[in-house]
Amino acid sequence: MPMLDFILPALVMIGGFWKTPVALVVIALGSAYLSGKAVEIIPFTRRIIERREAREAERG
Repeated sequence: MPMLDFILPALVMIGGFWKTPVALVVIALGSAYLSGKAVEIIPFTRRIIERREAREAERG
């Protein structure tokens, strides 16, 4: 039970933290930034982006 005594207050604090709009905006901005970086790193999505840019360069 000592582990539950440690985890339960932490979960309550996290639950209160997620309810604030400022925290939600910070989390949303952070996840948008990280997902943009992940798209650049993942090879499959990088090839899609490169093809799209090549098509735009040919047209332009």
